[in-house]
Amino acid sequence: MTELRCRRSDNLEGDNGEEEEQKEHPTSDVDELNGSSGAEESLQQKHEAEAKEQEAEASQSSVRTSRRLSASGFLQRLVRVFFGCLAAVSCGMLYAVYLSTYHDRKFWFSTRQELEREITFQGGSGLYYYYYTHMLTAPSFERGLYELMVDNRTVSGQTINAVERLSLYPELITSFIYRVTNSQDLVEPIYFYIGAVFGLQAVYVTALFVCSWVMSGTWVAGMLAVAWYVINRPDTTKVENTIPLRDNWALPYFSCQVAALTGFLSNNISSATEMFCYLTMSATTFTFLLIWEHSHYVLFIQGLCLFLLDSFDLMPPRKMADIHKVYLSSLFLAYLFQFQNTDLLSSPLLSLLIGSVLARYFQQKMKMGPLVARVMKLFLHFHLVFTTGITFSYFVKKLLPVSESDFMLKFLEVKFGLNTTTDFVPNFLLCQESLQTPSQDLFLRLTQASVLPFYFLVLSVCLLSTVQTIYMRLSGHPKKSNHVLEDGRIGEQPEVVYHVFHTMFFGGLALLFDGMKYLWTPYVCMFTAFGVCSPDLWLTVFKWLKLKSIHPVVLSLILSTAVPTIICFSLWREYCPHVIAELTDLQEFYDPDTVELIRWIKSQAPAAAVFAGSPQLLGTVKLCSGAAVTSLPLYSDVNLLKRTEDTYQVYALRSAEDVYKLLTLQKTNYVIIEESICNELTVHKGCRIKDLLDISNGHVVYDKGEIFSFSKHGRFCHEIKMNYSPYTNYFTRVFWNRSYHVYKVNSVISFQY
Repeated sequence: MTELRCRRSDNLEGDNGEEEEQKEHPTSDVDELNGSSGAEESLQQKHEAEAKEQEAEASQSSVRTSRRLSASGFLQRLVRVFFGCLAAVSCGMLYAVYLSTYHDRKFWFSTRQELEREITFQGGSGLYYYYYTHMLTAPSFERGLYELMVDNRTVSGQTINAVERLSLYPELITSFIYRVTNSQDLVEPIYFYIGAVFGLQAVYVTALFVCSWVMSGTWVAGMLAVAWYVINRPDTTKVENTIPLRDNWALPYFSCQVAALTGFLSNNISSATEMFCYLTMSATTFTFLLIWEHSHYVLFIQGLCLFLLDSFDLMPPRKMADIHKVYLSSLFLAYLFQFQNTDLLSSPLLSLLIGSVLARYFQQKMKMGPLVARVMKLFLHFHLVFTTGITFSYFVKKLLPVSESDFMLKFLEVKFGLNTTTDFVPNFLLCQESLQTPSQDLFLRLTQASVLPFYFLVLSVCLLSTVQTIYMRLSGHPKKSNHVLEDGRIGEQPEVVYHVFHTMFFGGLALLFDGMKYLWTPYVCMFTAFGVCSPDLWLTVFKWLKLKSIHPVVLSLILSTAVPTIICFSLWREYCPHVIAELTDLQEFYDPDTVELIRWIKSQAPAAAVFAGSPQLLGTVKLCSGAAVTSLPLYSDVNLLKRTEDTYQVYALRSAEDVYKLLTLQKTNYVIIEESICNELTVHKGCRIKDLLDISNGHVVYDKGEIFSFSKHGRFCHEIKMNYSPYTNYFTRVFWNRSYHVYKVNSVISFQY
């Protein structure tokens, strides 16, 4: 105890001593404290400086690493894009070479004379090539253009603007390029013309390649799409037999427009790429409207697809507004370049745009609220858009002289069985192969090529995912701006949803009209190739199946490579020998009767003579001889169709006097009667020209479901060959062979009995 107390007292004394020392020397203590604190601060500053240096070095190293990674990633993307573009261009060029070789082998084109080459343009399509040659033979381009705009040497008794009536801008541009480039010494005009068409077909195939590549992320999909397109060539294009037709010029531009629209709708693109797609889409939309009279109907279907995307909130409103600007500006420019074409003002595309723009203005909060409210707003939106569009179209047709509107409505009523008619023109159009219901052979061919089964598989997955995405949007789930592979929702990609609607709408039309298959089948090939090569589609299926045994991302990547490889190998083994055989086989195409007829017209008929006959034959007559004709093979012009009906009366049960009056009203000098029409034998009896005429003229009797023709006059094309009065009073036979009989319409009637 005493020791502890002593120690405690010593400590107290020591403390007191220290306090006294501190009191006696306060400044020295402060100095010591300041010195210690300064040392600590300096140490902290050193540590901070070292830490900053380390952070700077780390950041610099990370920047260097990121730059290296970005440089390597950019280089990889550049290499992929280079080889993809090389593959796309190579596919297009090879297809153009294939078409040229096949065309030469089929028609012996390089060994034919000029007249025989021109006759190979079948179906009346040679009429367009005539205007191309006319532009080349004109003294100047301006003079040739003026003669086409004031053309009184084509349709008898009429002065027409051929550029407006026949959409001759492809011929104008091609002839201008031929003149400017001085290609007269390098290539013949006919080879330059068909080369331009085949070149556009190469662009067509390249655009399909790019479209499938953009959607799937791999150019293997593009090669598969091209392979399916070539294999199903009879159902994807009709360029082989009717090269100059308008759709062979226009559909390549539409394919480029669809490819640009696909890229524009994609969310994972840069602003520069988006601007490029926008400009490409604008240029191709205007060109498509300019060179094909039916293009605005095709764009109307496309506009419906985009309207659904916007209504279901599957694409940004900004992009929809930009697309509206493209449509409106293209329609306005096409209206001006087509000489104030009123059909564009009354087109369903413009009506849809007007209704959509007004509905978007009045329903700015349509995409807000709970599920039930949004569904009700959506139905109101549909009602407002279509009511406004129909009202606008009604007033336009009342204010402007649109003569085809009533005719088109009557045609659709007869087509869908809502009405019946005895008029020749609607029934004649319904009997055209392109406007009839397609046969089962179309679907059998697509199934044999393996494209149709995979198409239904891809369409089912994408459609179900699209419905799921629409439900999520209407339920208020936010949109994702960037999609990654792990999401497994292919229906959230706007470009995919657009092509789902695109193939469904055009597929529905292809079930009604056989000619629509040329707008549906190419995109079936492209869409199917995208689906089987897309990891997103396979991962979407695996997400639904909740696959756990194997990682779904790895399996989707494996299948998206293995499945198209197997398909390509099977197509190569089965169809490559067939394609090669088409190029090696020499086919025989020769029409000596038509050649003989044209030579007689060029050598014996007066230059100012007017010929009457079937529209297809008159197109060939106009091309090869330049003579005026009574009608043209243009089935979108009601007035020309009515003139065709009058000309076809030579195959009806009409008197010689009636036929003579109809032909003289058209200022006809020679009428050509074709044996193939006069003695036509087909399975579908009601679609023969003479049957349609008998129904229209009221010369039929119905008995127990059968149709029998009855009239007090015999069939004109049979009776006139007998060479007895009164037929010889009105007509004189001047030429005949196995296929054609040419009769001169007498200007002075000689009554001989």
